Amino acid sequence: MQDLGIVIVNWNTRDYLRACLESVFASDGLSYRVVVVDNASTDGSAEMVRAAFPQAELIASAVNGGYPYGNNLGLRRLGFDGGAPSATLPRYALLLNPDTVVPPHALAAMVAFMDQHPKYGVAGPKLVLADGALDMACRRSFPSPEVSAYRMLGLSKLFPNSRRFGRYNMTFLDPNRETEVDSVVGAFMMVRREAIEAVGLLDEAFFMYGEDLDWAYRMRQAGWPAYYYPKVEVLHHKRAASRQSRRAQVEFYRAMLIFYRKHYRAHTPWWLHQLVMAGLVLKGGRPILEMLRGGAP
Repeated sequence: MQDLGIVIVNWNTRDYLRACLESVFASDGLSYRVVVVDNASTDGSAEMVRAAFPQAELIASAVNGGYPYGNNLGLRRLGFDGGAPSATLPRYALLLNPDTVVPPHALAAMVAFMDQHPKYGVAGPKLVLADGALDMACRRSFPSPEVSAYRMLGLSKLFPNSRRFGRYNMTFLDPNRETEVDSVVGAFMMVRREAIEAVGLLDEAFFMYGEDLDWAYRMRQAGWPAYYYPKVEVLHHKRAASRQSRRAQVEFYRAMLIFYRKHYRAHTPWWLHQLVMAGLVLKGGRPILEMLRGGAP
């Protein structure tokens, strides 16, 4: 049984993908498979993988079905589709963005942490941006109506050290402090095999945001919490793909709407529900309003 199955979903980030794969294949101290899912790129990404990294398993999708769609293709290739016996699956799966660069010992260190802490179903490292700043998304609380309201109202930025207002990205905590969290980010999300077996694959109703939060939420509900492990540090060239997409901002608020409807709507009082809808329309604009009018997710 291999230690790790790595899924890298790519869309038009060929040069970042090359650097990512070079770093992954320089990793040591564990056994792993690498599946690259190319979501219909037009920049020669798939051809580059075929030529430069024959040891990677390439899935060249004819369509860009989104981030969870691509990850599910990779997870199914690894056997995480309910049809393969557990003994043949990797012990852990890793969702890894193509705009990350992992140090040689990072993957082994994350696997070792998970081995030593069988309580956790999900773990992520400290992600740092190219300028050395913390990628704030690498440790998060679930976007409940209250937590989301603090973000939309700007209170999380005004009072980042507040345990009440700073919960969205847990800005009140030292970035080097290990801690249990609601979720880590899908740019580097290591997941225990048993946790995937408990909840299934990612929800493809999401397109490019929110699917990692939803997955972590379902795993926590199934008894598999998440952990932030900053002793491992990984470089993240953030938004290498999303900055190319005009859909990105709309998809962010669409994802919030899907997550809210799926996990919080049934328990939210009417007055707070109206505030949530107003906030989403205010931030997401006409596309979100049209979604609400049409009843679309």
